[in-house]
Amino acid sequence: MRIVLDTNILLGATFSNQGSCYQLVKAGLAGELIWVCSVALMLEYEEVLKRPEHLKKSGARAEEIDEILVAAAAVIEPVRFSFLWRPELNDPNDEMILEAAVNGRADLVVTMNLRHLEAGLRRFGIPALGPGDSLRWIRSKIKS
Repeated sequence: MRIVLDTNILLGATFSNQGSCYQLVKAGLAGELIWVCSVALMLEYEEVLKRPEHLKKSGARAEEIDEILVAAAAVIEPVRFSFLWRPELNDPNDEMILEAAVNGRADLVVTMNLRHLEAGLRRFGIPALGPGDSLRWIRSKIKS
């Protein structure tokens, strides 16, 4: 199962180790899912996770975020862009998610930002689901 994790999923995982976001990141780090990611998206992960307000809320230090990102980089399948699909979405900041998903041949995009991504991804036949629905969808595909 090839997935793209939106930045908000990683952020949610740093805020709590009890929820679906954490479970998805953990599964990606464990190699249970093929986590596809572009350089641009990885840079966004770092920038967002290290914002002072996010560090404060998560209780993490920047060095701990670096450890998470290094672990992610070790398992992520890098996406090389064959095509750029801009503009497809209303929010230009979300274009990197769509491009990583399409060029990385993702089966699923996990995001809390369905409103901005869902329609654009649908054009390429890639579902976008929230974290809880994603876990259920992945489990149903594994059982099939």
